[in-house]
Amino acid sequence: MASSGGGATFLVVNGVLFTGDVPPVATFLQSSPGAYTSTRTHGGASLVLFWDRHLRRLAHSARILARSHPSLFLLPLGSAAAAGGDSTALIDSIENLVHESLLFGLRLALRERDRAGSDDELAITALVRGRRETDCLDVLLHLGFFVPPPFGAVGAHLAVTGRGREPAEAKYSDWVRVRQGMEKVRPPSATELLLTNDGDRILEGSVTNFFVVCRKVVNGITDLPPSDSESSCTFVVQTAPISDGVLPGVIRQLVIEICSSLGILVEESAPSWSDHELWQEAFITSSLRLVQHVETIQAPTSFKEFHLKTWKELSWVVKRFQGIGHITRQIQSELSKRMGADGYKIGQHS
Repeated sequence: MASSGGGATFLVVNGVLFTGDVPPVATFLQSSPGAYTSTRTHGGASLVLFWDRHLRRLAHSARILARSHPSLFLLPLGSAAAAGGDSTALIDSIENLVHESLLFGLRLALRERDRAGSDDELAITALVRGRRETDCLDVLLHLGFFVPPPFGAVGAHLAVTGRGREPAEAKYSDWVRVRQGMEKVRPPSATELLLTNDGDRILEGSVTNFFVVCRKVVNGITDLPPSDSESSCTFVVQTAPISDGVLPGVIRQLVIEICSSLGILVEESAPSWSDHELWQEAFITSSLRLVQHVETIQAPTSFKEFHLKTWKELSWVVKRFQGIGHITRQIQSELSKRMGADGYKIGQHS
């Protein structure tokens, strides 16, 4: 997981620098309802990773909230969008407004980075919300310094503890509060929580998308012995489809594209915990972690009323993985190649 770096934290509100104390990003999200997206810089803060994709996803999240959950978007009850009217013009302005705030925020953050002699990257969170008084948008941009760990330096420890998000396709800040309700079921060793609605099909992580590399089964048996772990043709990469109720993560989509380009079979089908003995590798994705391999996954032996209990009251089954798998390495390697080509190049535009 990315670790925090030193240096200042900045908050830009509607193109103006906020001059008060800037909270950590988690606190900022808890206190700021709206649609949001997070990404980071790369290459010594020379580009913002997959920025265009993030802008499109942010507008998509805002559109969903404006039409189906206006209270999560802070739209006034009498507004056209909150009443089910046309919010197209409002949403269409998001990409330009957020990008303008990014340019302003980057100038401030990079100036501080140079002044401090820092080589940290920047973590960037953009949030948009309605205004209660009028049919307008607020645009908030949170920037902070952090140090991304090298791929493979730290593995994830996952626990199946929560139900899927609603609305699933929108990335919205109120989910931070909902996620806190799962903490009583989180074992102390778990670094990320996995979501399921039926106790078997794994949807995603609480802040990540979830993938497994599973041995293919034909007519009830695996097509090749497990020892043939270097053959990608023996395996299928599985992740839950958007239609099951998962966030359309930017890195999730890139992984699917990469698998297709490398000839790795990928199925958008929710990994089934009942098949976990067939899982050879697992990894999670997010815009800060990118691809992080999984070391362990644990799930309750019974999901009956598990959400009413604490982790100490549950018995757990643990699935362990042996380091970073061959296919996970392939995907991460290809993603690294694409990072420099698919991003907002800061030096060319600032």
